[in-house]
Amino acid sequence: MLKSVNIAIDLIFKINVLLTMLKAIGIDFGLKRTGFAITDDSGIIASPLETIDSRDLPSYLKKIIETKKIKLIVIGFPLSMDGSDTDITENVRQFEKFVKGSYPNPEVVLYDERMTSKIAQKALIQISRKEQRKQKGLIDKMSAAIILQDYMNSLS
Repeated sequence: MLKSVNIAIDLIFKINVLLTMLKAIGIDFGLKRTGFAITDDSGIIASPLETIDSRDLPSYLKKIIETKKIKLIVIGFPLSMDGSDTDITENVRQFEKFVKGSYPNPEVVLYDERMTSKIAQKALIQISRKEQRKQKGLIDKMSAAIILQDYMNSLS
């Protein structure tokens, strides 16, 4: 019964997101660096935005939520291929708790990020210059864009 209620709540939220076309950000959280992505004004297409030092997260998050009028935050949720926690999963849970406690207005969603860094790295190899491929910051913000785009696609 509880599972059915959760599925119904999730479906209602997804329909609401589609109807209101929310401005959203995607976050690929890391202990050293955190990648950000943002949707276009229609809330359909995600683009890499920036990679920041994770120590600057509170001030950067406040700035982006306020200036871009963010209504949805999609945080990449790291799991192993078998679905078990990784070494950073608990840190992401704590980050989610911080975001929800600090910013009650945007909806906050954890979204499975398995393989996004590998997908981003492969995409960079195909489209970037050799020296850019090695910049981990590019991978972080591209991973955030993949997480956000994948989530937005799951709504339709």
